[in-house]
This record gives sequence, C-alpha cells and structure tokens, in this order.
Amino acid sequence: MTTSRPYVLAETTWKQVDPTPYTVAILPWGATEAHNYHLPYATDNIQSEQVAVRAAAAAWDRGARVVVLPTIPFGVNTTQLDIKLTININPSTQLALLSDIVSSLDGQGVHKLVIVNGHGGNDFRQIIRELQPKTRVFLGAINWWSCVDMNAFVEEPGDHAGEAETSAMMHLAPGLVRPLGEAGPGRARPSRLRGVREGWAWAPRRWTQVTADTGIGNPAKATAAKGEAYVAAAVERIAGFLVELASLDLDDLYE
Repeated sequence: MTTSRPYVLAETTWKQVDPTPYTVAILPWGATEAHNYHLPYATDNIQSEQVAVRAAAAAWDRGARVVVLPTIPFGVNTTQLDIKLTININPSTQLALLSDIVSSLDGQGVHKLVIVNGHGGNDFRQIIRELQPKTRVFLGAINWWSCVDMNAFVEEPGDHAGEAETSAMMHLAPGLVRPLGEAGPGRARPSRLRGVREGWAWAPRRWTQVTADTGIGNPAKATAAKGEAYVAAAVERIAGFLVELASLDLDDLYE
C-alpha cells in the first residue's frame, strides 16, 4: 500500500520516492522553547510542519511535485538560555546543517529548497547569502506567520504565544493547548532605548528581563476559528509560491 501523502518524506518509502520526480524540497524549521504557561515547547515545530505539509498538499494537487523534509526542531535561542530546557543552536550551526542538507539534495537532482520557518529567532537571509554561491540549489525562506497580514485575523497578534500564535495552535493542535485561564498575560517590558522602542534600532531582547511568563502578547482573545482562518490564508499563499517555483526554470527566474 502506498502512502496517501507522498509529499511527506517521513511517511514515504524508497519504492515510492525513487520514481517520483520531486522538484522542490520544503524544510520546516522551528525551535524548542517555552511559550508562556499554556503552549508547548514544540509550538514552533508543530506550526511550521503543519503549515508546510498543508501547503505541500495543495501544491501537489495542482501538479507540483514537492516534498516536505523532516522538521528541524532547534533554532536560535541565544537570549533564552536561562529558561530551563530551551535549546539553542547558533546561526553558524544552522549554516553547517543547511549546507549538508543542500549538498545532499544537489547530488540527488533536487535543485530547489524552501525553508518554512516557524521561529522569530531564526533569520536565514544571511545564511542563504553565504551558502547560495556554493550550490546550484535555489534557496528561499518563508516565515509562515508573516506571509499574510495577521492583523486581518486577530485583534492583538502579539509577538510570542500571544493571540495569533495561540489561535493557530488551538486550530492545529488543540489537545496540546492548556486552558487560557492558565496563561500568563504576556506583558512585555519596553526597552529604555528610544530607538528600540520606536523600531528603527534593534538589539536582542534579554528574554527573562522582558517577560515574566515567557510570553509576549496577551492570548486571552485567541480562538480556534481565528487560527483556522489565519493558517488557511498562509497555507494558500505558500502553496501558490511552491507551484510557481516548481514550474520555473532556474535559468529564467526573472522577467
């Protein structure tokens, strides 16, 4: 019996993989970190994987031969190392890992890779800039939570375990979401630096100095219905990108 989801590598056998002309590999990448008191440590992994799989399914139905690779469960958490069991890997480690994955794909004739990122601390742009000249593989990245305007779906999106992320989890993995009455308020202490507060300067946040419950954003207004609409919009946008990418000649990317 063949798998009903041939676009999910973890569920697929060599007998089915070998004859399938995959053109685009999709790499969900998340993190292992605390998400307030009501969401699990694997929140970013669950979301990036579920969104990637749903987008792949939609792209597959439109004829694009895409495949979702197993999720990378660790991300950049350098400013959260004092939070128990938050696991950090440095950007240089991400580069080394991505380089090995890309090398494998390149040698096997899969020359398009899209990272579906689920964690704000991961920023793949500089990593891709360093890696791209060394490979024939097209490299791209999509932050699933920001590829659509989350303000169109929730009232107070929040930054981490707030209304948007909680709504998404209530839709994608409701059995792993604790009652909202157990959640902390997700209050964030603003920086004393004016430029950081206004958004034209940046510095990494010292997480436990910013928030008492590890959340940034109030989840109180989260609902599964909001999450369903938000996720569906992101999935549709990503699926369209995958279909478009699958059909393009890499020597003819620009109009």
